[in-house]
Parts: sequence; C-alpha cells; structure tokens
Amino acid sequence: MSQSTPTPPSSSGASAGQASPVSPARSRRGLVAWRNAVFAVFILSGLATATWVARIPGVRDDLGLGKDPSAVGLLILGMSVGAILGLIVSSPVLVRFGPHKAMFASLTLAAAGMALLGLGSSVFHAVPIVAVGLVLLGFGNGALDVMMNVEGTAVEREIGKTLMPLMHACFSLGTVIGAGLGAAAAALHIAVAWHLLFVAVALVTGIVVAIRFIPREADLGDEVGEAERIPFGERMRAALSVWADWRLILIGVVMLGMAFGEGSANDWISLAVVDGHGQANSTGAVVFGCFVAAMTVGRVAGGPIVDRIGRVNAIRITAGMGVVGLLLFILGGPMWVVVIGTVLWGFGVSLGFPLGMSAAADGASNPAARVSAVAIIGYCAFLVGPPVIGFLGKEFGLLNALYLILALLLASFLAAPAVRPQKERASSEPTFG
Repeated sequence: MSQSTPTPPSSSGASAGQASPVSPARSRRGLVAWRNAVFAVFILSGLATATWVARIPGVRDDLGLGKDPSAVGLLILGMSVGAILGLIVSSPVLVRFGPHKAMFASLTLAAAGMALLGLGSSVFHAVPIVAVGLVLLGFGNGALDVMMNVEGTAVEREIGKTLMPLMHACFSLGTVIGAGLGAAAAALHIAVAWHLLFVAVALVTGIVVAIRFIPREADLGDEVGEAERIPFGERMRAALSVWADWRLILIGVVMLGMAFGEGSANDWISLAVVDGHGQANSTGAVVFGCFVAAMTVGRVAGGPIVDRIGRVNAIRITAGMGVVGLLLFILGGPMWVVVIGTVLWGFGVSLGFPLGMSAAADGASNPAARVSAVAIIGYCAFLVGPPVIGFLGKEFGLLNALYLILALLLASFLAAPAVRPQKERASSEPTFG
C-alpha cells in the first residue's frame, strides 16, 4: 500500500460537494489520470461483455443449434460458472499480485476466451471450443469486475468525490460501444471470428495503456496499525448473522429483480428480437444497443434524480417502468413498440443494483458483511438468470419466459420501502417523551 494517507470525507460515502484534500503523495494531475484509467477499465469490461452478447445469434447459427433456447442457455451457464469462479478468486489475486498484474491478467484471459470463442464459432464450428472460450471470458471478466470496483473505491476516496455511479455508467458506455460494433459486424456479414479477434486485440491494447496510469500500490483502505485478532468462528457468526435481518432480505429482493432483469436482457434481448419477433440478426443487435443505451442514460442521470425524489420512489418508478417495458417487449406488434419497451426495460433496471448496495451499507454496524450478502444475491441473479430464461424458453417460448422477469420486478416494487435511508426511517417513527 502507498504511504499516502488521504484525509477521508467527513461522512461515509463522500458526496460530490464534499471533497477531501488531495493526497500529498499524488498530484491532482496524477489523480485525474488514475480516475480516467479506471473509467477506461470499466469501459473495456463493458465492451467485453456486450461483444459476445451482440453476436449470440451469429454464434448460434455458426454452431447449428437451431431454435432451441436451452442449447444457448447451457453455453451461457458455462460463462456464468466461469464468472462466479472469477468473483471468488479476484480478491486474493488482487492482494497477492497488485492491481497492475491482476487487472492485466484478468482482461487478457477474457480476451483469450473471446478469441477462442470466435474461432470455435466461425472456424471450427465446435461447441466444446466455444464453451471453453465462454468459461475463460466469464472468469476473466468476473475477476476484473471486483478488481475495478475496488480500484474505483480507492480513487474515489483519494479524490474525495462520489465517482462510482459514473464508473458504472462507463461500463454501460462500453456495452453501447460493443453493441454498436456487433450490430455493424452483423449487418456487414463479418464473420464472428474476425469480429471477436479484433475486439480481443483492442481489449489487451486498452488494458496495457490504462494500467500505466494506475498506482502500483494504491491505498485500498487497509487499517493502519494492528487490529484486535478475532477468532475465525466469531467472524463467521458475525458475517452470517446479517442474513437474519428481514430488511436486508428485502433489499436483496429489490436487487434480485433488478439484477435478474439486467442480466437476462444482456443475453436474451437480441435473440428474442430475432426468434420471437422475426427480425434480422442486425436488428436484434440494434435493439440490444437501445437497451444498454437506456441503462447508460439511467445511471448517468440517476444520482440527481434520486437526491430529489428519494430511493424508495426511485425504485418504485423504475420498477414500474420495467414492468411496462417488458409487457410492450413481450406482446410486441410494430417494431417501434418493441423498441419503446426495450428502452423502458433498460431504464427500469438501471438503478436497482447501486441503490441496493447503498441501502445495505446505510447506518449498519456491520456494513461489509451486509454489502457482501446483497452483492451475492445480485451477482447470482445476474449470472444465473440468463440460463434460467433459456431453459424456460425451451418449454414455453422465449418471449413467454420473460414473464419471470416481470414477476421479479413486481417483487422489487413491493420491497422498495426497504431501501429507505436510516435517517428517513428514524424520522418517520413516532417518538415518546
């Protein structure tokens, strides 16, 4: 860890107007370069995710999987398993090797998986090769997800401004770029292999440039001095005790619906447009681009809106938008109706994950364990949701399978009061004197 000791903001989670002094060991220019480098890493991660998603119909056609959604769902499950493993190993890898080596290795592994995926699809037409590529892509990008968020927290703390919403918006921007490139490649009939190889090279080049501006040993918030050693059993009991909190469970319900809706959209919108609404592969990629664009706009504009109307109203409004959007998308009709539904769906799931994370940590005596608990719910929904939609799609049709997302968004709407900030909850309770 660096020797710098930045002054923390006056309250947990500094707001934009509460800047803390710049670390004396790093110049303002260095901090800005560090921030921009983390922005770039978020963009690269989004690009990696959306590139595969935008070409799912092409991969499906190359492999001759027909119209069976469960076959694609099984491939997606392999990517989800790889991502979960990446999430598990990311923290010890980051601690052991530092942000430079860890993030470079993670994204390079993801790029290798993407290249293997493309070759297995267009050159060898081999499902096992594509499956291995997806596992590697999921593993590398899953590990990077944790690492870039940890790095983002570090630079946010040293600069003293709230930056995480913009960082997640950068991820969404990366998905927009990936969706746009995928739509163009599909429209120009560029083989999946050439498209994915090009993006893989761009990912490696991008991370090589970005990590040059990231401090090798940034202060990631380790406590200074020796802390009291707590027995392992006691630590485990404290971590597990948070699951007995009904409010935390309801926050998990909010995140479950939102993350399930986002993850399923990422992997199934383009294919649902192609198979469910009878459109071309390029149209499917364009509609997916509309979804990720709406997600990006929702995340950029979300902070000021939440400050004005509050967390609970924000969740209720966005969940309602998601329900309406899903109905329009599923029932269809003219393509403009499907596109409007897609945009509403994107807005609907844009804020649930970050607001749920904030609510879990708000005023809690054990915030780390609580945030970890809801993060597990959110990531599992994000990763497991797409395969579940695939298996349901085989039995009931892909569009009908999306009604599961609608039901979960309704559950998020009903559980919205759980995300109310502690100060608002306290002021609403009656006092007795």
